[in-house]
Amino acid sequence: MRLVTFIGPDETPAGPATRQRTGVVVGDEVVDLTDLGLPGDMAALLALGDDAMARASSARSTGGRRWGLEEIELCAPVTLPPKILAIGMNYRAHVAEMGHESSAHQYWFNKQRTCVTGPEQPIVIPAVSEQLDYEGELGIVIGRRAKSVRAKRWLDVVAGFTVVNDVSVRDWQWHSPTFTMGKSFDTHCPMGPWIVTPDEVGDVGSLSLRTWVNGELRQDASTADLIFKPAEMIEYLTTAFPLEPGDVLATGTPSGVAAGMTPPRWLREGDTVRIEVEGIGMLENPVVAERQPAPAPDPVVGA
Repeated sequence: MRLVTFIGPDETPAGPATRQRTGVVVGDEVVDLTDLGLPGDMAALLALGDDAMARASSARSTGGRRWGLEEIELCAPVTLPPKILAIGMNYRAHVAEMGHESSAHQYWFNKQRTCVTGPEQPIVIPAVSEQLDYEGELGIVIGRRAKSVRAKRWLDVVAGFTVVNDVSVRDWQWHSPTFTMGKSFDTHCPMGPWIVTPDEVGDVGSLSLRTWVNGELRQDASTADLIFKPAEMIEYLTTAFPLEPGDVLATGTPSGVAAGMTPPRWLREGDTVRIEVEGIGMLENPVVAERQPAPAPDPVVGA
């Protein structure tokens, strides 16, 4: 099953007043789950548990409205995750290209949830830096509250998988050991195009992951190169705190990032980044420069 968050063709352009909906993809159409009384927010939908997932799975045989994929605007599948957690240095080849050594422990950092954006939406180069980098990653979406999960039970708490671009502002990333500032600029967590449930993905241990910039292949790897596997990640994180429905885990990026090149090949205005993860889908986003607001006019003296 492929779950999406979308804006229907009968809605106003995306904005604060726009009503987001959840849906399930059937062929080249989306069945509107909100017509079945299910929430339009993905995290809220996942929090309802197995009954809601069963209703979503049977949506193709219900009377919910159907929209062609070309008619709707896909949003990030979870538009405001409770948490976005990303693991650093988790592909062997990426560790090598960055001149580091593998750690005995998992190295996690957070991205602020306000940095999420969806498919086809622009990645903005901030005015304060030119060191903008891409990081294609396999994303895990949590489906139920989970604490102290044994590695062998990791799939019990997973709603599905998505594609994540852990966009990084490299100079700002090194402002702090936590990476938070350089990982959390607005628009710097593109995600999508949907959540694919584990039964459709199968074994995630050897999925192809590739990233292109303007059609040039930059990253070409397999999840077989992961140092810490998803089962280990979920066991490790839930040792300390609970994961919640809608949380997103970014599982690490392969080699081929701009920062690993000599000289670095940072993203520039007009670029297009495309990431494909086998069995899950394709995420594509254009790159634009930040537009500074026009200064307010000086007050007229004596007016």
